Amino acid sequence: MNYRTCSFYSLISFGLLIFQLNAMEDGTLLQIGQMQQLCKDEECRQQSTLSLVASENHAPGVVLELLSSRVGDKTAEGTPGKRYYEDCQIVDEIESKAQTWCKELFGTDHANVQPHSGSQANISVYKAVLEPGDTIMGLNLSGGGHLTHGYKGNLSGQMYKVIPYNVDPQSEQFDYDTIERLALMHNPKLIVAGASAYSRTIDFAKFADIAKKSNALLLVDIAHIAGLIAAKLHPSPVPHADFITGTTFKTLRGPHGGFILCKKEYAQAIDKAVMPGTQGSASFNKIAAQGICFKLAQTERFKQYQHQVIRNAQAMAQRFKELGYRIVADGTDTHLFIVDLQSQGITGKQAANELAQSGITVTKSTIPYDTKSPLIGSGIRIGTAAITTRGLDKQDSIRLVDLIDTVIHNHDKADSIKTVREIIQTICLKHPIPVA
Repeated sequence: MNYRTCSFYSLISFGLLIFQLNAMEDGTLLQIGQMQQLCKDEECRQQSTLSLVASENHAPGVVLELLSSRVGDKTAEGTPGKRYYEDCQIVDEIESKAQTWCKELFGTDHANVQPHSGSQANISVYKAVLEPGDTIMGLNLSGGGHLTHGYKGNLSGQMYKVIPYNVDPQSEQFDYDTIERLALMHNPKLIVAGASAYSRTIDFAKFADIAKKSNALLLVDIAHIAGLIAAKLHPSPVPHADFITGTTFKTLRGPHGGFILCKKEYAQAIDKAVMPGTQGSASFNKIAAQGICFKLAQTERFKQYQHQVIRNAQAMAQRFKELGYRIVADGTDTHLFIVDLQSQGITGKQAANELAQSGITVTKSTIPYDTKSPLIGSGIRIGTAAITTRGLDKQDSIRLVDLIDTVIHNHDKADSIKTVREIIQTICLKHPIPVA
């Protein structure tokens, strides 16, 4: 079938859809309509609120377009040129382009772009190089680590012997000497560096030195800071790590998905660990959208965006400090930071709930050595990737902190929350989620 014939069929596809829907029972039509309306409601919610969730962003229209394309219907297991299904020439090219653009972006030997998420990417690395019961080291959850870095409720904490490390109690930053002593004492097979709630620059060279001294492999999780690394605003782990995992939907501003980077010597093991090790067919609509995200991240416009992300985060952290709040690690070098609310007499969960009512979405968070559970938390985690995508600048970010402060200090006053909500809606109208 040539492209002109394909175009002809696409012209009549809408009519066929209408015919199919008319043939359905009224109840089915109603239920389909309900699901469509829920999706519209969520889009409306996003447009009328501001997300300060560090793991959220707004993907450009071209990414959304590819996510809804028919390429997602294709089933294909394996890697380009080595599939278990036929007629994979086009998806082979799609995946190959995404791999190439990912390798160009980060300057690495090998890239696997099939993982459905960052968590699955991490588990795939474990599958590639570990046996059940092997020892791993990862950042404690309360110190800013991720569930897949060895949390007891996660597969990583159940399959392997976990030696957690934490941040220094005073600086709330990595104490590399203490981490090294732990590594030499326990001889882990794998050390996991990276975090989901750590605001300072990570010294990957020091982690690599620790791994070398303890004869361990090094996995760096850049799920949160991938966009900053791509823009060269954070040191790259590529020269130092054996494996690197990441996501494309946070600072990279792409679709929900994961990727794995590694040295050439581990390429085959990683590919096999992904498929058939942890998943079957890849999602090629997602991979196509990821490819666009990797390509856009190489532009000057993207680099300027990341500069603004950091400016906004640092301006917000400074304003919180001026208002009497304590910031974990005393500030940020990245897109996120943690606000300690203990002195404000409110928990992270309470603050997040009240702020949501006012149109501001944040994440409840533990602080280092927190005595509260992760479901409550003594703080909130704030990220600036999504608001920067909407065009908010430094002054807008400072104003947003003042509004958050108003809610926190008047959380039992409905009128105050209503007033803030109205201001947020005005800001959202001025800064809609961009289409392009």
